[in-house]
Amino acid sequence: MIVVGLTGGLASGKTTVARIFESLGARIIDADELARAVVKPRKPAWRDIVKIFGAKVLTEDHTINRQALADIVFKSPKKLHLLQTIIHPRVAREQSKQVKSIQHEDPHAVIIYDAALLLEAGAHRRMDHVMVITADRATQIARACGRDGLTKAQALRRIRQQMPLRHKLDYADAVLDGTWSRTRLRRAVQSLYRTYVNEARSRTASHTLNIP
Repeated sequence: MIVVGLTGGLASGKTTVARIFESLGARIIDADELARAVVKPRKPAWRDIVKIFGAKVLTEDHTINRQALADIVFKSPKKLHLLQTIIHPRVAREQSKQVKSIQHEDPHAVIIYDAALLLEAGAHRRMDHVMVITADRATQIARACGRDGLTKAQALRRIRQQMPLRHKLDYADAVLDGTWSRTRLRRAVQSLYRTYVNEARSRTASHTLNIP
């Protein structure tokens, strides 16, 4: 088994790449889904968020209003860091649980951990490989505005709160351009997936041979 951290800037194309990997047989763990799960009503992270940011970040059914919370934290690095200290450790624990569960089911698995804040959260230290998806800023803004309904100013604030792309590339052992055509992107992912499958099988075989 190997775990590959998949990251990149806002609206760079991470989800598209993750879906291609999944179609080839990789197992996907989505950090955003884990984050949604750990902040469900009455859970410890939910309580911490409400205590710090107040009831104004709740919807009528008491779930976290992600847009309201984003409007607060993306205007303040200090508040964003505070939110991350609440969420990141809990997401890390859930991710580790899922990795162990998948490993039990399939020792040869290739796991793709799709996480926008992989590096900022320090999760890259638990990965076997780090893949960064790139996109030019104009494309990021256009996608974020069209997909998430953000204004240009909101998209720019989120981009600026993330680690600069040039720094993310320092951690990458694979880089894909999220603006490539779907055909070209799929070919690149297929090539990487074959490499990862071979490595996962090699690791499993090596581990088996070393068992006393």
